[in-house]
Amino acid sequence: MELIAAIIGTMVGVAGMGIGSILKRENADREAIVKLSMGVEHIGRELQAMREDMKEDRHEIYGRLGSIEQRISKLEARR
Repeated sequence: MELIAAIIGTMVGVAGMGIGSILKRENADREAIVKLSMGVEHIGRELQAMREDMKEDRHEIYGRLGSIEQRISKLEARR
């Protein structure tokens, strides 16, 4: 009887350790997913900021090119 109780106790202990290991792994997986999601969101924000900067630069460049083109046209008209 004591032997059976010892075996059952050992089995319960091993099962408890297994469940604890699974729970730790699930928590670690959740943390990894959260970190990856935050990283992706950060990259998305940075890309959006970069797109906005490029858009502003393009407007400035095309504005300058338009001004230069007008000056060239005036110079060519004087010839």
